[in-house]
Amino acid sequence: MSLPRVLNRFAAATAAVAVCAVFTGPAAAQEAGGTLAKIKRTGTITLGVRDGSIPFSYLDDKQQYQGYSVDLCLKAVAAIEKHLGLSGVKVVMNPVTAANRIPLMANGTIDLECGSTTNNAERQKQVAFAPTMFVISNRLLAKKASNIRTLEDMKGKTLVATAGTTTLKQMTMLNNERKLGMNIVVGKDHPESFLMLETGRAAAEANDDILLASQVATARNPGEYAITQEPLSVEPYGIMMRRGDPAFKAVVDAALTRFYQSPDFAKTYNKWFMSAIPPRGINLNFPMPETLKAVIAKPTDSADPAAYAVPPAPPAQKTDAKK
Repeated sequence: MSLPRVLNRFAAATAAVAVCAVFTGPAAAQEAGGTLAKIKRTGTITLGVRDGSIPFSYLDDKQQYQGYSVDLCLKAVAAIEKHLGLSGVKVVMNPVTAANRIPLMANGTIDLECGSTTNNAERQKQVAFAPTMFVISNRLLAKKASNIRTLEDMKGKTLVATAGTTTLKQMTMLNNERKLGMNIVVGKDHPESFLMLETGRAAAEANDDILLASQVATARNPGEYAITQEPLSVEPYGIMMRRGDPAFKAVVDAALTRFYQSPDFAKTYNKWFMSAIPPRGINLNFPMPETLKAVIAKPTDSADPAAYAVPPAPPAQKTDAKK
């Protein structure tokens, strides 16, 4: 083999190694001891946060990140500090999108992702999840005047879903399976998806029911919109972290399990789902679903939707009328 060909093959191999390094994460994320060692060495933890996933993770009018998921992540951060014997760990808020959140976790840019991310079997091949923090159903949002009440009503119409979401994948699959002939368009984030519905570029938006409820609550004319009653799926949300780091996951899991089973959890839930929230003082009025009550009682990080089925209430006992 000629020297130029040898050099070319060497260059190609070197490039391949470099590409692998980009996608498998920097040394800081893979070092001995994993994420805990990284945090102890740098005194910093980086949280992946969202700009517009109300009330889970969003920017307020002061350009500060806040929300239900952010609060839960900060509970985990406090436990990590205690576990490492540190105080004053610097918390960096790193904005992510539905499309880039998994790559940024895998390559070590973020350590915990504090948004509205569905835990499913496909994603568990790439990342890990803390115990489930919310359980949702996918539904449609449409203007009341359109009379869209089920997915079948969307035949031949334009549907919008957000890039990088499980909803987009599900809608594409259902469109093909049911031969609905929908034109599916993609919003770069949840606010853009709603804008496409609001401005008539889509007849309906597919998304998680709680996110749709937040969009309606913050709309200019909330009374114009209706969320369909037909549930298209049941999905658990979880705080995301890197795979293959059991020591870090154990600390986060234990912290959230303790919090879920403390009286403070109900206060945090009510703060974000049953009270006026900034910046506009909206109240989602979204009582805790029975599915969430069940998983809080017995925390799990399962990706199986069947794990979140609420068992039916036992039949009422008959009483003896003669007594």
